[in-house]
Amino acid sequence: MKYGFFDDARKEYVIQTPKTPYPWINYLGTKDFFGLMSNTGGGYAFYRDARLRRLTRYRYNSIPVDNGGRYFYLYDAGDFWTPGWMPVKKELDFYECRHGLGYTRITGERNGIRAEQLAFVPLEYNGEVHQLTVTNTSAAPKKIKLFSFIEFCLWNAYDDMTNFQRNLSTGEVEVKGSVIYHKTEYRERRNHYAFFAVNREIAGFDTDRESFLGLYNGLEAPQTVAAGKSANSVASGWSPVASHCVEIELAPGESTSLNFVLGYVENPEEDKWEALGVINKIRAEAMIARFADDAGVQDAMDELEEYWSRLLSKYMIQSRDDKLNRMVNIWNPYQCMVTFNMSRSASYFESGIGRGMGFRDSNQDLLGFVHQIPERARERILDIASTQFENGGAYHQYQPLTKQGNNEVGGGFNDDPLWLIVGTAAYIKETGDFAILDEQVPFDCNPANTATLFEHLKRSFYHVIENLGPHGLPLIGRADWNDCLNLNCFSDVPDESFQTTQHIEGRTAESVFIAGLFVFAGPEFAELCRRRGLAEEASAAEKHIQTMREKTLEHGFDGDWFLRAYDHYGQKVGSKECDEGQIFIEPQGFCVMAGIGVEEGLAKKALDSVAERLETPYGIVLQNPPYSKYYINLGEISSYPPGYKENAGIFCHNNPWVMMAETVIGRGDRAFELYRKIAPAYLEEISEIHRTEPYVYSQMIAGKDAVRQGEAKNSWLTGTAAWNFVAITQSILGIQPDYDGLKVDPCIPAGWEEYTITRVFRGDTYVIHITNPNHASKGVVSVSVDGSAVQGNILPVYGDGQTHTVEVVLG
Repeated sequence: MKYGFFDDARKEYVIQTPKTPYPWINYLGTKDFFGLMSNTGGGYAFYRDARLRRLTRYRYNSIPVDNGGRYFYLYDAGDFWTPGWMPVKKELDFYECRHGLGYTRITGERNGIRAEQLAFVPLEYNGEVHQLTVTNTSAAPKKIKLFSFIEFCLWNAYDDMTNFQRNLSTGEVEVKGSVIYHKTEYRERRNHYAFFAVNREIAGFDTDRESFLGLYNGLEAPQTVAAGKSANSVASGWSPVASHCVEIELAPGESTSLNFVLGYVENPEEDKWEALGVINKIRAEAMIARFADDAGVQDAMDELEEYWSRLLSKYMIQSRDDKLNRMVNIWNPYQCMVTFNMSRSASYFESGIGRGMGFRDSNQDLLGFVHQIPERARERILDIASTQFENGGAYHQYQPLTKQGNNEVGGGFNDDPLWLIVGTAAYIKETGDFAILDEQVPFDCNPANTATLFEHLKRSFYHVIENLGPHGLPLIGRADWNDCLNLNCFSDVPDESFQTTQHIEGRTAESVFIAGLFVFAGPEFAELCRRRGLAEEASAAEKHIQTMREKTLEHGFDGDWFLRAYDHYGQKVGSKECDEGQIFIEPQGFCVMAGIGVEEGLAKKALDSVAERLETPYGIVLQNPPYSKYYINLGEISSYPPGYKENAGIFCHNNPWVMMAETVIGRGDRAFELYRKIAPAYLEEISEIHRTEPYVYSQMIAGKDAVRQGEAKNSWLTGTAAWNFVAITQSILGIQPDYDGLKVDPCIPAGWEEYTITRVFRGDTYVIHITNPNHASKGVVSVSVDGSAVQGNILPVYGDGQTHTVEVVLG
């Protein structure tokens, strides 16, 4: 069943009940300041880093599940309620939530009062704006009290939830007019504070949680709201909050708007104070003044709309499939931008405390957003490369605030270095900016020890060659892409990390997946060598690639599919010789993407085995059969119940690898069939089964061996977003950035007759009309640009900033 609908004209998903199967959220923010916002007003806000600069508190694993957020209570003659339904849960006469691009609009109506909450983060602004529009829809005058509420986090979200003996004594606030300032720890080492303001005279306020709620109350029934009167409490230690009380009188049909601003300010050390113990508020007051009236809100919303329209105009499709259009034109690229900003750090499944930006993750995410904001992709590549070690290895994660490698996780994930080659090549193909290869980049974030980015790529390439196992295949290290395949961990201690524990030296366990990735990424390194005039270097690289291809065919193919790995004892993983876990999805996708076994017919056998052994109505499972017990030599993968996560769950991240592999062997119908199976717009009708948002991808869907087959988890922050965008836009629809131009090479269902792609590339706009008169899946017969025939299928870069009309005929 459906819980809402797509409003394609407004680029919104409209939710028509607050009782969705799981909280359906949106992201606010585009650069430094971000917020998570659920369809009932839940979530939290932070500046740059969800762990180290969190403004508002949020309780994960809570009861109910979505508890805490930016709430607005309306008090109407003893009756009180919230427009988003939560947390009060009073029945509403009308409810609607519209999640748009960078904003959310929640509307609730009860007893003749309609309240609309618009939430967004303006461009280049370190704060959230919440505009409350209250309308009297009754036939009688209304006297209403509006109570706002947020709960301040004490900045470091991990320390906030663990260090109570200190934190319950440090809370400090200031109140000036209609602004509540949160200045905990500002007296000492911090240069930042938060504020919550409203552009209206207030009748009261609260800054102490216990005074606002009552010690034994929850957010559903704060004692001040129930009484209709603020306590004017000033927090001193304990738990600081911010609540305004505003009195509103409305004639029948009358509306009024209030602008609330939740902001973040940093002051230079010399400008921290305006008087002893009184914070300098100049920057905060300037931020607040911008939204003193409704015109400021409208201007900021117009700017936000123009920003997203510009980004999404870089790649657009016109086809006869509305679901395909909305995924390609709106929701998939939007999700790609969110994963660029968040990596895997802050969602309703990731607390923002345990993970920073991933080395592997961020390089893959780049594939989905580089065409939208190439200048920030360039910055991201240099940030990622800076966390690489001299030996070519890398930190697995880094913190977005400090951009320093995360020592708690460390390195040793042996696929990581290759992703830097993949990401950098994608950036250069998009932009033509070969100069990035000459940028001086630190090793281990040490500015005293640098090398060119090209040298970093060289060390990435040779990190594989210098770490080969007994079969000549790459050593897996702590793990490869599948962080839960831990062949060197051998853990039997509860609470020990599978990823960061390594009880075995790790010089025998090998990864066929990394071999496929090496053969896929290696030619990009060789091409970059050649374009720098390093012919011998390119030739040497190509010999290593060819050797890896041969070793993969010799030791990595199991008769009908590619092996997954060899374990510490030299035993096969992902083989028909295994009792469980006989076939894995990852090497079937990546080895075929790399072209391994295509000429020999082995690629087709591998993909046919995927269809036979791994495919389900909801997508392709990670492996089959699932593990029914814990295998100490395999690690975390065998710790999950069958059908969940890495133990035979449908890991959506690697489904597009199989889609792309199918296009390598020319099976366009099959590729698009697999695309439809996990693309969220096609799953909207089964939302009661799927549960997560029908407008964005989830990381995992429960597989065929699970109790709750088809149920999704871990939505929003997943490499699924970028890879599916690449699969549909480049491999299936066939518009591929290349070093010398825009390559057109579709692989589509044979029944498609035509579609049009508008693609902005290096400043030029190409309107590409593709026709398929002979109902072929693959093969370009002719290409013309502006009426003139073009040899081959690469559209040249004109550099004139103009629009060029392209006609492509398949056959």
